[in-house]
Amino acid sequence: MPLPDVATELHTESQAVGERRLLVLTGTQDACYEAAETALDAAEIPRKETTLLARERHLDCERVGPKKAKELLGTTQQCIVLDLHDDFRPNAIGRTVGAVDGGGLYVLLMPNFGEFADQRTDFDSSLAVPPADIDAVSGNFRRRFCETLQMHRGVAIWNTDTETLEQSGLTHPKPRFPTEPPELPDSHTFPREAYDACLTGDQIAVVQKFEVLRGGPEKNAVVVEADRGRGKSSAAGIAAGSLAAEGEDVLVTAPEYRSAREVFVRAADLLRKLGHDISTDHDPPREIATDSGKIRFAKPTEAAELPDAPDVLFVDEAAALSVGLLERFLAADRVAFTTTVHGYEGAGRGFSVRFRDRLAESDHEVTETRLDQPIRYAAGDPVEVWAFRALLLDARPPVEQVVRDANPESDSVEYRTLSPGDLLADENLLREAFGLLVLAHYRTEPADLARLLDAPNLSVRALTFDGHVVGVALLAREGNLPEDVREHMYDGGRVKGNMLPDVLTTQLRDESAGIPKGMRVVRIAVHDAVRSAGLGSRLLAEIRAEFEDELDWLGVGYGATPQLLRFWHRNGYRTVQLSTTRNDTSGEHSALMLDPLSGGGRALHDRHADWFASRITSMLGDSLRGVDADVVRALLPTIDARIELDLSPWDWRAVAASAYGPGLYDAAPRPFRRVALKYFVEKSEANAERSPDAVASRSPASDSLTLQHERVLVRKVLQGHDWKTVADELGFHSTGQCMRALGDAYEPLVDAYGDEAAMAEKERYE
Repeated sequence: MPLPDVATELHTESQAVGERRLLVLTGTQDACYEAAETALDAAEIPRKETTLLARERHLDCERVGPKKAKELLGTTQQCIVLDLHDDFRPNAIGRTVGAVDGGGLYVLLMPNFGEFADQRTDFDSSLAVPPADIDAVSGNFRRRFCETLQMHRGVAIWNTDTETLEQSGLTHPKPRFPTEPPELPDSHTFPREAYDACLTGDQIAVVQKFEVLRGGPEKNAVVVEADRGRGKSSAAGIAAGSLAAEGEDVLVTAPEYRSAREVFVRAADLLRKLGHDISTDHDPPREIATDSGKIRFAKPTEAAELPDAPDVLFVDEAAALSVGLLERFLAADRVAFTTTVHGYEGAGRGFSVRFRDRLAESDHEVTETRLDQPIRYAAGDPVEVWAFRALLLDARPPVEQVVRDANPESDSVEYRTLSPGDLLADENLLREAFGLLVLAHYRTEPADLARLLDAPNLSVRALTFDGHVVGVALLAREGNLPEDVREHMYDGGRVKGNMLPDVLTTQLRDESAGIPKGMRVVRIAVHDAVRSAGLGSRLLAEIRAEFEDELDWLGVGYGATPQLLRFWHRNGYRTVQLSTTRNDTSGEHSALMLDPLSGGGRALHDRHADWFASRITSMLGDSLRGVDADVVRALLPTIDARIELDLSPWDWRAVAASAYGPGLYDAAPRPFRRVALKYFVEKSEANAERSPDAVASRSPASDSLTLQHERVLVRKVLQGHDWKTVADELGFHSTGQCMRALGDAYEPLVDAYGDEAAMAEKERYE
């Protein structure tokens, strides 16, 4: 069959049923572009409804560079043409495949499959982490990608070299009956125009759920889940526009503005239909102002502060944010969370499991709903099915029933290396392992699947129970860098894939940090059905046993929370750095921790632990003043360093007088800080669990202070907040009561650490 007939039949079938079809053109780049021109002309797809993703313009249509594929999120076209000759970026597939409208074509231009699998381009180069080079990149993802094209319905393959059709892509579907327009609700409080703007019954139902966010004394939260292409952001935009029309101040946040773009577009459209004069700052807008209400965007960390006290908060792509950040949004009385169930950013089970529990425990009345009916294309669309398989967008861990009996001591729990070959040979194993890794991180992209299968520095370790993955860790080799690379890094150059040596070298000015060989735990996850049963610790112990004679250190970097700090500390990791700024998406300060395995690793750890201990009090009083007190309480005991109390007799008299007599903290803050630091650093239950020597090194004051006392020490002494702020935050009736609590906190510390001058001062008041 000639190519014009192939394209015509493929497009005719896609239009008849409102689905998409995928046309793959293989061969040389020039031949593929000629074939694309022929196919578009035969299918009668206008160039103005076509977008080319390529480095250079080869078709007379809109062109977007592959690195800017995210610009197509939230847009629709009749045809997307993606050129894979110059580069192959998995994220470009994930970001653009959903932009093709029902009845349209998604066209891939690529070398013949055998050549494509062996090709290495810029993206592959990004997987080659020093000291490895691009020749070490395996190409497993490329081969698997080609296999999915050859096995899925709705994918046509035309070979331009032989001018033959290798796969028709026709599915010969049964005719679809016309669908009735969605019915408007009998009763509603949002304007009728809001419901007229909805395209499906699903959207109407969701917009009506948003009505609970209208003004009232109750606290309300709405949760909306949907796959991509179901119109959740449009529904949120219609609701936001309805609220702004009533005079409400609506704050919108998302991991990036592009995620929330559709919210603003739909809100602006509705407000115009309602007759409002609106002013905007951009096109598309980031802020919409009417004569009464407004809608504005803020980054997640900014939005968590509820700037200018908004009436309603909308959180789009909520699953891409950390649980800690999501919890902060609950300070809003009226809040909506919308999120993608499966998408190129991943499912985000931190939201669907852990945050859902905390939301249920909050004082908000929670309304949950979801969107299932596609808007852009018909249900069962074969291109969506292919994309989910090729990029593992719907990867899931095993069902709860088959793993609920797993425990660390079970003979059926096995420690395994999951090589790329193992994963490619067993699709179910790959889906279970990758599904757990997706859940371990706030954002997972198709590029992460390629890294998992191809990157020479990455490896996977897992615990399986009766063959099912119950725990998984993604590991990255770091360090062992040659001198020229270390010098380049010390002078400010970036070195891919060496996160811990990079920070220790560039930020902390340790040029030798890249010499020892290490392994960083990039992600670790345990199945929710057996969480907190000890399997995570078992997995880390197995990893340590495997590499203790081979490497110098194990390490990790993550958004610090009290729970995570205690988990990693219990498993032998010690903190050497806390970032001075919050991650814009996770909303947390990142902790870096090391577990030394050799003399070289111990030397690396010890000098950075000592440096960290020497500067942490000044950081807490400056760049880290805003860190939560409980994070600081959990952080300081994870520092494995000796704190010397270089206090003079006068210093000790000042501290003892504040504890037992009329002395004042404000007269001499420094000795108070040194004593508080020593208390927290030596207060380590995890150390006590690891060795008798650690028990002996514990502070005699470790069990003497209450939670409230410790928070006062952090907020007032270490972070230097004023008395009124500390008193209000910690619930004291007055600043005087807060001052007395600080004095009470220092009594056991004076008893534990004080010298003769301190004891003499104490005796004056007894």
